[in-house]
Amino acid sequence: MRLFFDIVKQTLRTLWAHKLRSFLTMFGIAWGVGSLLLLVGLGEGFRSGNRRQLSEIGENIMFIFPGQVPPSEGSHVGKRPYFLTFDDWHAIRDEARHVALVSPIINRGDIKAVSEYNNTNGQVFGVIPLHNRVRFLPMKVGRWINDADLAEKRQVAVLGLEMSKNMFPGRPAMGTTILLNGLRFEVVGLLDSVGRDEGNQTNTRVYIPLTTMEQFFPLKGESLPENAVSFINYQPSSREEHELARDEVRRIVARQHNFDPKLLDAFEDWDTVKNQEMVGKIFDAMNKFLGSVGLVTLGLGAIGIINIMLVSVSERTKEIGLRKALGATNRSIMGQFFLEGAFLTLFSGGIGIVAAGSFMAALAMLPSPPGFDTPRLVPWSAALCVFALSIAGVIAGLYPASKAAALEPVEALRKE
Repeated sequence: MRLFFDIVKQTLRTLWAHKLRSFLTMFGIAWGVGSLLLLVGLGEGFRSGNRRQLSEIGENIMFIFPGQVPPSEGSHVGKRPYFLTFDDWHAIRDEARHVALVSPIINRGDIKAVSEYNNTNGQVFGVIPLHNRVRFLPMKVGRWINDADLAEKRQVAVLGLEMSKNMFPGRPAMGTTILLNGLRFEVVGLLDSVGRDEGNQTNTRVYIPLTTMEQFFPLKGESLPENAVSFINYQPSSREEHELARDEVRRIVARQHNFDPKLLDAFEDWDTVKNQEMVGKIFDAMNKFLGSVGLVTLGLGAIGIINIMLVSVSERTKEIGLRKALGATNRSIMGQFFLEGAFLTLFSGGIGIVAAGSFMAALAMLPSPPGFDTPRLVPWSAALCVFALSIAGVIAGLYPASKAAALEPVEALRKE
């Protein structure tokens, strides 16, 4: 044990005697480690930001919108428009085995909303009670639309957070009434904030029962059927069945509107599950690329340490010869140079990890842009750094150490 501490002291004295060289070597390793962690952290920030944005819409949400039927696949002329209806909703609800929940929506953005204090043209959504199970709509106070509201076509409303702030600035909105195109609606619930940014459209909406919306504010447009809806949200029975659910819904809609489901151009839909999988693959590739760049930087730092240690062996040839002439063993010579390389590698790597972690922690205190979370320290990248540094430390220490230990005392003392 005493021999070990003697070698450690000798190692520290040697490093201190060559302060500039040791600093530059350690800086190269710390820079490589910090770069690797920061690059991987940036990729994870993009990934988690995208995942968060999708979770604010809802879990495993799928959309189908009105579309146009081409006369043949790939044709862009002579398309026949079709509109989604209540009948489509009922058919999907009753027949699609891989669909767990389905919710039709009627929405309009031209309805004037007026309160005692302010007025605005917010989006008004007509929905059914289970809509808040399909979409992410957290209640802040009050209640959501229920079955009795739907059955009795009640004139009740649930306000998004920004809508309630705009219409009732600094005042309570619960239990009050608002006018939608002159019709009085009672505010029965307020939603909590959806998303981190105040510009999220969900926060500026008014939700009323679908039957009430159909009676007073049906969709406008030529050739629209009486029971037309704006679009349909649905949720697959499980995440893995999202493509089966999509194909079922497409077949039902095609049958309802008399066209071949193989005409893929006829469908306007959005599968958030598929979108998330595609984005995940992109971020996996990005992480691999960024990780490779960081590893190359780290490798260059390790090569620098090996080079520095070889220079150190060359400069201290006489010292090595003198120590061996005085009885130093090959083991002690190897131990000293190995510890010097390992110390430089691991200590500078630790500085890089701490610096990168501190920088990312500081960034986390700043507001993040929409769709992006601030970089964060990823455990697997830190573990990769520790592993790579261990390998680099062994190589950086053992190779020069073996060369030093192999020198013959007489030849080492004669070397200029």
